[in-house]
Amino acid sequence: MAIRRALISVYDKSGLIDFARALAEMGVQLISTGGTARCLEEAGLAVTPVQEVTGTPEMLGGRVKTLHPRIHGGILARRDDVGQLKELEQLDIGLIDMVVVNLYPFEQTVADPSCTLARALENIDIGGPTMLRAAAKNFPAVIPLCSPGDYQEVVEVLRREGDLSQGLRQRLAVKAFAHTAAYDAAITGWLQKDEFPEKLALVLERGSQLRYGENPHQQAALYKLPGQLDSLAWAQPLQGKELSYNNYNDTDAAFALVSEFAEPAAVAVKHAVPCGVGLGKSPAQAFARARQADPVSIFGGIIAFNRPVDEETAQLLQAIFLEVIIAPAFTKGARTVLAAKKNLRLLECPNRRPQGHVLRSISGGVLVQQADTGGLSQWQAAGSIQPPQDWEEDGHLAWLTAKYAKSNAIVISKDGMTLGIGSGCTSRIDAANIALAAAGERARGAIMASDGFIPFPDVVEAAAKAGISLILQPGGSKGDEKAIAAADKAGIAMLFTGIRHFRH
Repeated sequence: MAIRRALISVYDKSGLIDFARALAEMGVQLISTGGTARCLEEAGLAVTPVQEVTGTPEMLGGRVKTLHPRIHGGILARRDDVGQLKELEQLDIGLIDMVVVNLYPFEQTVADPSCTLARALENIDIGGPTMLRAAAKNFPAVIPLCSPGDYQEVVEVLRREGDLSQGLRQRLAVKAFAHTAAYDAAITGWLQKDEFPEKLALVLERGSQLRYGENPHQQAALYKLPGQLDSLAWAQPLQGKELSYNNYNDTDAAFALVSEFAEPAAVAVKHAVPCGVGLGKSPAQAFARARQADPVSIFGGIIAFNRPVDEETAQLLQAIFLEVIIAPAFTKGARTVLAAKKNLRLLECPNRRPQGHVLRSISGGVLVQQADTGGLSQWQAAGSIQPPQDWEEDGHLAWLTAKYAKSNAIVISKDGMTLGIGSGCTSRIDAANIALAAAGERARGAIMASDGFIPFPDVVEAAAKAGISLILQPGGSKGDEKAIAAADKAGIAMLFTGIRHFRH
């Protein structure tokens, strides 16, 4: 099927001149609009203005250019339908064999905080998506092109074969429909003000095909939310192998927790659960404490920092086997030290506290909720025992770590580091026993945090035997009075935070 006429109307003019010149050399008539036509003419190419095809000038300041039967008839006519071809002949409408269109930059426009509604509306393309969808619908006869990245392949195939295969045409049609669907979703998302709209439009673009999923028999890929350049999915890889599905999942857990701290912090994660968290005056001190918290589980783990990694910190990191290190930056000296571990992945990404919505897939659907932005901003003393002096840093450390451990979760902390983490247990006393066993003798004088309320005295009694000085918990259980009485009896301070942090 010879390509005789191509309609070209693009905002992104990357590679346009070379592509259009190649078409012209193959004898293709170029039809174009506005700025695209001027660009082609300035390059010395013969162009038929769209108004010569429609017989109608561009109008309404350019809002209406291609919305015309002489354009869409030429695109949509079925080449295998004699009646339709005869109808076009009677109406003196020529066939259009290729549509090259990309759209007004709506997303870039509305990304500007000063963007007004009027400016946003003017950057909603109508004619472009209409032509692109028409061409994609009729892809057996019409080639739809929406990406400059496809120009070279199309030219090479046309020169070699004289036409595109139906398989390639269909692939280009799928790309065109995905392009317009993403465009509409971006517009919908920007205009939609409901937090949980009746229809949720999501646009994800594939970042990379992963080697496999959680297990080798599962295929997987990374998809990114466009524009969120300060998020893990868009993190800049600096060295090492490609990340796996599990690497991303674990790194996300570490990245989210470390972003919660204002002071220098290091978070070690294994299997998406914190295994060691440290605070310090420097990244090196914070990491030393995170490692000391659980020197066994950190092996083969993920480390996240909320400060740039310097050479001193890198020297400590290179001494053990790690999978991934993520930080806002790495100094030149740190890069040099860590370069010796060629398989170690380094990711550079600005820290980002929870925000927006969290999505989780279930069979047949998606759960959507607000991100858990709650912190330890308010608390209420429960019982008669006063909390120990200077409890706040270790209290926040234990509380935030419990927020990112799996429910039921108990965390023990002291001296700027976690000492024991009980996570993902089916009973709270089991979580407490695991955390206390890990802390051992170090638990004396330490702080305990629980992600959910403590409904029975058993957790308090276990804490008392270990020498815990303060328990942080949400409060709100029917058993609060018994838990408070047990804490008073044991001489343990108890604070109610009023906020629960279940994480499943």
